[in-house]
Amino acid sequence: MKLLLLQGPNLNLLGVKAAESKNVLTLDKLNRAIKKHLHMKEVEIKILQTHKTFQAVNFIQRNRIWADGLIFIPTSWAKYEWTLFESIQLSKIKMVQIKFDHPYSFSDSNDESIFDSIAEKTFVELPVEACHHAVDYFLK
Repeated sequence: MKLLLLQGPNLNLLGVKAAESKNVLTLDKLNRAIKKHLHMKEVEIKILQTHKTFQAVNFIQRNRIWADGLIFIPTSWAKYEWTLFESIQLSKIKMVQIKFDHPYSFSDSNDESIFDSIAEKTFVELPVEACHHAVDYFLK
């Protein structure tokens, strides 16, 4: 199994968000938890965190043949990033979406996302649990 993990704008500031609630979770810790969860599973993963749409589009387009699925944490892209929507749709890659639950949410987790219509599943949970469940979804 080969997966892509695309992390949207401001996720590099996950530690700031976590500190507001007196928790200790950084993007680096989240990514290490994901890789640990993948240990001993036959899964390769490529991870990209970016604020730049063109980098996200390139990541999807360049890996669309290689990858079996995309785990996507859109953050603010969930409201307006139609170019990314189109790239995911045209790539025909299976995609699951993650929205972080409070206190880690970057917006209201109940808000609609433009990606809702193309996501096979949406996970609304705390970051580590959501990412683990997204990986497990593809393994089933």
